[in-house]
Amino acid sequence: MTEFALASLTDIDEIESGRCPFRPVRHHFGITGFGANVWTARADGDRLINEHTEDEPESGEELYFVVSGNATFELDGEAHDAPAGTFVHVRPGIRRTAFAREAGTTVLAVGGAPAGQPYAPSGWEVFAPLMPLFESGDYEQGADRAEQLLAENPPYSGMLYNTACFESLAGRSEAALGHLRQAVELLPALAELARGDDDFESLRADAVFAKITGS
Repeated sequence: MTEFALASLTDIDEIESGRCPFRPVRHHFGITGFGANVWTARADGDRLINEHTEDEPESGEELYFVVSGNATFELDGEAHDAPAGTFVHVRPGIRRTAFAREAGTTVLAVGGAPAGQPYAPSGWEVFAPLMPLFESGDYEQGADRAEQLLAENPPYSGMLYNTACFESLAGRSEAALGHLRQAVELLPALAELARGDDDFESLRADAVFAKITGS
């Protein structure tokens, strides 16, 4: 196995997910110890980092680095100027987002697991191009494409979970339960997430769903 690898930013193809395009650094190198992705704004004002809190059971702290340009980070509603060369460290539970102050602004994001737990790649970056299908309600196409992704990639917990969501919404109950079971086996914290996820409303009364999620 090769012990090192080099790549320039442009060696890593951008992924479109319905918002600011990003480059899947972790996936490109096959990194399994931490997450890493790069976002580059195409225009002044683009949202670089989607607003989120990292408060899910499997979430950990995040470190951002402004590689080039200038960004504004909003942390729990407070704006912070972050020119090139700025590090921004954010712990779970803090609402965060970031906007570019000029076109070409590039931000590297690095994330880990909760304290004391090993990092487990979820594969969300591979699944990201399918997320607009959730918003458009095209669940059948989403389920088809998700199942194809599973056949071509490692069995990431996040991919299995989101595939189960598409299948549940598309009425493919048996497939949804099977993939949800695999997701929870890889990452037990997903059982708690599934219990409150409206995507599984059609499965809520199913005894198999109750067993998988402990509900």
